[in-house]
Order: sequence, then C-alpha cells, then structure tokens
Amino acid sequence: MPGNSELVATINIIEKEKGIDKEALFEAIESSLLSACKKNYGTSENIRANIDRITGEIKVLAQKTVVETVENEPLEISLADAKEISVDYELGDIVEVVVTPREFGRVSAQTAKQVVVQKLREAERNKVISEFTDRELKLLSGVVERIERRNVYISSGKSELVLLPVEQIPGEEYFHNQRVKVVVLDVREGNRSGPVISVSRTHPELVARLFEQEVPEVADGTVQIRAVAREAGFRSKIAVSTTNENVDPVGSCVGTNGMRVNIIVGELNGEKIDIINYSSDPKEFIAAALSPAVVLAVRIEDGGKMAKIVVPDNQLSLAIGREGQNARLAAKLTGYRIDIKSYSKALEENSLKDSDYLGAEPEETAGSVSVAEYAEAAAEFYEYSTEEEYYEDDEHYDDEYDDEYDDYDDYDEYDDEYYDDEYEDEYEGDENQQE
Repeated sequence: MPGNSELVATINIIEKEKGIDKEALFEAIESSLLSACKKNYGTSENIRANIDRITGEIKVLAQKTVVETVENEPLEISLADAKEISVDYELGDIVEVVVTPREFGRVSAQTAKQVVVQKLREAERNKVISEFTDRELKLLSGVVERIERRNVYISSGKSELVLLPVEQIPGEEYFHNQRVKVVVLDVREGNRSGPVISVSRTHPELVARLFEQEVPEVADGTVQIRAVAREAGFRSKIAVSTTNENVDPVGSCVGTNGMRVNIIVGELNGEKIDIINYSSDPKEFIAAALSPAVVLAVRIEDGGKMAKIVVPDNQLSLAIGREGQNARLAAKLTGYRIDIKSYSKALEENSLKDSDYLGAEPEETAGSVSVAEYAEAAAEFYEYSTEEEYYEDDEHYDDEYDDEYDDYDDYDEYDDEYYDDEYEDEYEGDENQQE
C-alpha cells in the first residue's frame, strides 16, 4: 500500500516531545496491525506486518516454505514460484510474500491511531508514577479543584492529587481555588484517568517540610530537625539541633518576633507548635520534650525504654497536658514510655536518687515553684507573660482543666503505646493533686 509519511512524521514528533522511543512505537503498531489483519480477514497464514521506517509504507507479509509440491498453500510455495521472486531461493528456504488485503488501508490507519493514543497514555502514566515516586513525603503546593464525597482533589501542575478524609486536618474546611500545601504519601495505579497520587495534611513530615521552606538554616542543613511528633490540628512538637555552635536552632525556627513559626502556624490553621533543643542526653531531651512544664528529675528504666519523670506538684497537670496530650507528644518525640509523678509523691515513695535530679534537689515541695517561675516557663514557648494569659488564649484549653485532672479515674482514656499500665494506679489517692 502507498507510503504514509504523515505517520512517520507524527511518530518522530512524539519521540521528541514525549520521550517515547519511536522504534517501540513502530513495533507496537506492527503488532496491532497483525492482530487486526487476522481478526478482519480471518487469515491463518504465518504473517507479519511491516512499516517502512522512512516512507511509512505498510505491508502484510506471509512467510512460506519453499517445497517441490505445494500441499498447504497458506504455508508453502513451490520452488518455481519462489524462483520468480528470487533465483537464489532453494528448497526449504523461507520466502516472504506480500499479501496485503485491498481494504487494509482503512483498518491500518484506525489501528495505528489507537496504538499511538494508548502509548501516549502509558507514557504519561509512567512519567507521573516515576516523578512522584521520587517525591515521596516531599512538599507540594496546589489549588483545590473540586470536592467529592469528602475527598479533596487538588491540582498541582499537570497532576491531580487526592486528599482523603483521613489525611485531612480535623475541623479544616476546603473550598474551590483554595491554595493548600501537602506532602506526597504514595502513587498507585488508577483507572483510565491515570495514576492516583495520595497526599496528606496530617503527616508529621508536613511540619518538617514547612520549616525547610520557611527557615533558610533548615534548608541548608545548618539547623537539623531531629524528630517530629504531631496531633494534627491541635499541637506539634519538633526537636532541632545545629551543626554550627554560633547558630541558635530554636531561635532560627522561631524567627524575629516569631515571624517564621507564625507563618507555619497559619498554614496549619492555628496548630500550636513547640520547638525544643534536641539533646543526645536522654534525660535532657525528655525534660525538654515536656515543656512548658519544669522537670525536676528523670530516671531511665526498663532497658532504656521507659522514663520516670518528677515535676513540681503544681505543674503535674501542665506536664500531662489536656487529655494527656503533652505527655503523649513527648513520648512520641523521644521514643520513651513516660510515667510522670509529682515531687511530693516521689518523696513519699522514696524513689528518687541524687543522680536522677537534673539540677540541685529542691529544698521545698509543693510551694517550691512560684507562679512567676511557672509563667516564665510557659512564656518561653508561647510568649505569654502570665499563667492566666496562657490558659485564656489557648483555644484547646478547657475552663475545667484543673478539675478534670483532680480525679484520675477517667485517665484511662490516655491510650498510647508509650502509656504505662501502672500510670492510673500511681495517681489514685494523690492528696497533693487535689490542691
């Protein structure tokens, strides 16, 4: 059949723009043409399709064996007929004979188009999968395109991201054309529309990636984020260290007048963020992780898997946090199971050693920490000048906060892998806690 230079030109363009090997395209089209020929013309011959790589001419060739006497015409050819094609043929040789059907032009054009479209889709799918597989847990910015059945579909460049309900920040609302930042979770094969790119706004890595974006010292590696613990929508804790002793890692992340951290808090819709100094000393690290509470003593037990903490009596509730949140986040951040006791309870049990204290042993018990000292510890992380301001401005703080922890019968709701089974029993009957 006549040449098809347009087909060759199209394939050359696709190779340049889409990066698809043109030889692979030619072979795919030839394979499809062969199937179409057998389907439409019911041939049982041993045939193959061939496309001229320069002219685009398409031929269907039947392979026949040269024999003295033809007994199976579709598969054999006489020696005399073979000699007409080429005098070099001998008995037993394989001869290719052109058997292109007359109406094959229309079929071949339609088949070639379908193959090209299919290959383009496969190439785009593979490109997306390759691109986003390499960007796992990387930060992406996109625009909300639509919301269907609580699934939020986000447009990012030429790709569509899917934010499932379980990966959405609790209480956060989304609307059309809203710009959001997410981290990539995984990429998997989807339906005909292409691969599905799942993203998250609740993953702890989102906090780390936002700091990388907003804090130059984190981006260039001067300040390192060593650990992140997060309860999305409520509070996060991050531990940071520095490779340059002249750089304050916490101050770098906070920024002038809190500008850097406030940008991140705004992106997370007001989620509280505690930034602490990482320490290779487990005691110091655990004590810092329980901020803003002041920690008096830390003892590492159970082969380095559990930490028993002692805090001033009037800071027991602050150390535990509302519904155990502060203790829970500290446990996740450090990787230790945490058991917190008041100072008077620890004295009563006589469970403290001199080596457990982080500083000098307090001379007084419940009254050893003043309201001013308490407020100063809180202000270090939340920039409040008084204890009253700290609680009044915390949207997650309940007015009955202290009353809620007067009785620890309900504390079994604190269900976490780091929670000590003896935690509840140790707090029952604590008279100092009733104060």
